[in-house]
Amino acid sequence: MKILITGVAGFIGSHTAERLQELGHQVIGVDNFNDYYDVNLKQMNANAVASRGAEIIKLDLRKEHLAKYLPEDIDYIFHFAAQPGISSTSTFEDYFSNNVIATKNLIDYTLGCKDLKVFINIATSSIYGLEATYPEDIAPKPASHYGVTKLAAEQLVLQKSREQQMNSCSLRLYSVIGPRERPEKMYTKLIACGLNGDTFPLYEGSKSHLRSFTYVGDIVDGIVSVIGKESEINGEIFNLGTEVEHTTQEGIEAVEKILGQDIKIEVVPKRAGDQLRTKANIDKARRLLQYNPQTSLLESVKYQVDWYNENFS
Repeated sequence: MKILITGVAGFIGSHTAERLQELGHQVIGVDNFNDYYDVNLKQMNANAVASRGAEIIKLDLRKEHLAKYLPEDIDYIFHFAAQPGISSTSTFEDYFSNNVIATKNLIDYTLGCKDLKVFINIATSSIYGLEATYPEDIAPKPASHYGVTKLAAEQLVLQKSREQQMNSCSLRLYSVIGPRERPEKMYTKLIACGLNGDTFPLYEGSKSHLRSFTYVGDIVDGIVSVIGKESEINGEIFNLGTEVEHTTQEGIEAVEKILGQDIKIEVVPKRAGDQLRTKANIDKARRLLQYNPQTSLLESVKYQVDWYNENFS
């Protein structure tokens, strides 16, 4: 199959591209290589994907008429590209243009892909709001610009299924961790602070926050499982993550255990819109996608520490 992956130089997009290549698919990756974080890290991810035979196209999806730059003989589209997370350096315009306008432009291009089997939108548990413990049919209550714009993007995609203009589904991911996690995210930052003797900034009150910390390999299992299930998944939303909850404090302790040392902590002011609890309800994914994440928190952290040591120590 010929598969287009947007955000291919990112954390989860690059892992998904590699998995699809291992499965024998032809991958075309798109990324705008923006400077939200170190472009060199994105290039490293893209190089790893390209070394396995994928074509990488540098392209900003906010451009109109994407068909001028992308092939139209595509079988599947996995749409990862987005303005990620909750960041004080990102404006509402950043979230809106990258998450809503870019998705609309990609949809317009997709409608010209006559061989397309499914458009897979990659969404987030942030759509649910401050607590993300619900099945997919609950009314969403996003509490951040990120969550609001990702919900809008999701609905733009699913609208086309309702109009019977294309097959689509949306996958809401939960607290993904592992090799290539972005440098500002919790585990990469914890590992860096521990190894370099720096102080980790812990948001006030977050030590007791609960998370479905899910290993990226388990997430990719769920993502690629949609292939070949067009009739079952069309128009549907699926939660992907682990049902096992851990506090932020337990996450810190897991990193300290793998590193064999304590990490210096400094409490900083709380972050608006930060989720209090995420616990993936994956009954639907188990039933329709045979999704079954297995990797423990300690195993996930060990894989991430090994990756960090291999690339940055």
